[in-house]
Amino acid sequence: MQVVERTFIAIKPDGVQRGLIGEIIKRFEVKGFTLVGLKLLNVSRELAEEHYSVHRERPFFAGLVEFITSGPVVAMVWEGDGVVASARQIIGATNPLTANPGTIRGDFGVNIGRNLIHGSDAVETAQREIALWFKDEELVNWSPTISKWLYE
Repeated sequence: MQVVERTFIAIKPDGVQRGLIGEIIKRFEVKGFTLVGLKLLNVSRELAEEHYSVHRERPFFAGLVEFITSGPVVAMVWEGDGVVASARQIIGATNPLTANPGTIRGDFGVNIGRNLIHGSDAVETAQREIALWFKDEELVNWSPTISKWLYE
């Protein structure tokens, strides 16, 4: 039996404001991943601080919280074989100036402080972030008919 992992992806306010929601979703869809959770929301300060809690003692923490709460965010959960590592490759390096062409940040990013998207960096992080951003009943368990063409 195949073990399927899930990852948390958030299109940050700059990605939403720049009209990149469809383009970003498309990249995960064409890769073959399954969207199991999606919502547009204004992020509360409390949620932002909890999401970025690992950076609480860093000098840029306040800026992260301020930015993620500055406008709407698209929160998503994607599912698939190796989705956490693969999503990180699709997203690209944190600094858009060093991100490879063909990645989201490499193609659309300009500045590290406006890098468009967040993606979980490990399976354990993904589990924590999904639980933080989504209730269980907000996630849909389904199998796209294309799955048989993606997985053995």
